[in-house]
Amino acid sequence: MTPTPPTKRPTDAAYLDDEPFDPPTELLNQPWIDVHNHAHTLSWDDRERYALSGCEAMVMVASGYHWTPYKPVRAADVRFLWDDAINRRAAIERNHFFEAKLGLGIHTGVRIENPDELLDAMDDYCALDEVVAIGETGVTPSQHVSAWDVDQQRAIVQAQMELADDHDLPVILHTPNRTTDSGRTYRPGMGIPGYEKNAELSQEPVIDAENPALEAVKLDVEAMRDADLDDERVVASHADPNNTDYLMAETECYLSYTIGHSWLIGVTAADVADAIDEYGPERIMIDTDCANVLRTDPFALKRAIFELYRYGIDEEAIRTVVRENPRDVFDIAR
Repeated sequence: MTPTPPTKRPTDAAYLDDEPFDPPTELLNQPWIDVHNHAHTLSWDDRERYALSGCEAMVMVASGYHWTPYKPVRAADVRFLWDDAINRRAAIERNHFFEAKLGLGIHTGVRIENPDELLDAMDDYCALDEVVAIGETGVTPSQHVSAWDVDQQRAIVQAQMELADDHDLPVILHTPNRTTDSGRTYRPGMGIPGYEKNAELSQEPVIDAENPALEAVKLDVEAMRDADLDDERVVASHADPNNTDYLMAETECYLSYTIGHSWLIGVTAADVADAIDEYGPERIMIDTDCANVLRTDPFALKRAIFELYRYGIDEEAIRTVVRENPRDVFDIAR
C-alpha cells in the first residue's frame, strides 16, 4: 500500500485508489514516418523539429502547385519543383538524420497547360532511387485560377497510376476534404488566415454533385481500377469522416489522416482513433502535410501518438499506424 504522504492536509492521493497509473514510456521513443509532407519547403528549424520529435523517415511531396510563380501552370514550372526537391533532398537527409524520400506527381489543384510533357518525363524520374511514390494526385472538384475539366483530370490521374504500376510504386492520393460551413465569411480579399493562397481565385466546381469531395474520390477509384493498379499501392491522404466508410468498404487502399493543420480541415487524432476502433489499424496511417504555405505543426504526429494512447488505442496498434504500415508501403526506414 502506498505510504501516506506527510502533508498537513490530505492531497488528491488520499482519495485515489491503489492502482497506480503506469504510462508506456516507450512511446516517448517511438520512431514514426510521415508519408506526406512538403518539408523541403519548410525552414531548417521546422525540419529539425521533425528530427527532435522522433521522425525516422518522410516522403516529401514535390507536386504542389502553390510554389509555381505563374498561373496557369506550365509543365516546366512543375518540373522545376521536382528538380528543386531532388537537388535539396540529400542535404536535408544529411543535416537532420532522418531518411528523406520523394513523391513526384501532377497535382490537379490547378490546371496545367501541357501535362503530357510531364507524363513523358515522369517515367525517367520514377526510376530514381529517391523517388518512392507518385503523387500527390487525384481528381479535384475546384481549381485555383483556371478550371480543369474533370475528364481531363481523371485521365491524368489514371496515367500516373499506370506509371506507378509499371514502376511498382505507391500512389499518394489527394482526397478533397468536405469543409463545414461556419456561418460566417471573411471580408472580401482577406483569404484564409493561416493559408497563403488567394482564395477568391478558386474556380467554380467542375463536379456537379451533392458531395463533390466524395465524388472525386470515387472517380479516383475508377481510375485505379482502369489502370489495373492494386488497391494496396494507393494511399488516400487527407482521409476524413466523409470518405472513410466508402474507402474502407469499397477498396483495399490505405487511408492516411492529415493532422498537421487540423484548424483547416478539421481532422484530428480523435478521427484516427475512431477509424482504428471501427476498422482496425492495418490500413491506417497519419501524415502532417506540413508546407510553407500553411500554418502547420511539425510536432503534430508526435502529439498524435500520445493522443491515440489517451483515446484508448494500444501501443501495438499505434506502432502499426505510425511506423509499420508506412515502412511496408513505401519501403523506407528499413
